[in-house]
Amino acid sequence: MAEATDTLGILYQNLLDAGCNKELIEKCMLLARKNRQTDILPLLSHHRKELLNDVHQSQKCIDCLDFLAFQIKKQANKK
Repeated sequence: MAEATDTLGILYQNLLDAGCNKELIEKCMLLARKNRQTDILPLLSHHRKELLNDVHQSQKCIDCLDFLAFQIKKQANKK
């Protein structure tokens, strides 16, 4: 774990924790080393949108499974 004063280490760990891939982490770290932190923001925003799309897709799958389970239970109760 990074020390509280190790800003690059903290950034790296946060990027890992956020599920960023190696390429994105490398881009962000390069920008941070060049003291261009604000240029990291669009990259993070894009990654966030991708994660949110994944969440929405997973929710659709869950909804379909719930509906299927409901239909099966409904059929079983008719018998």
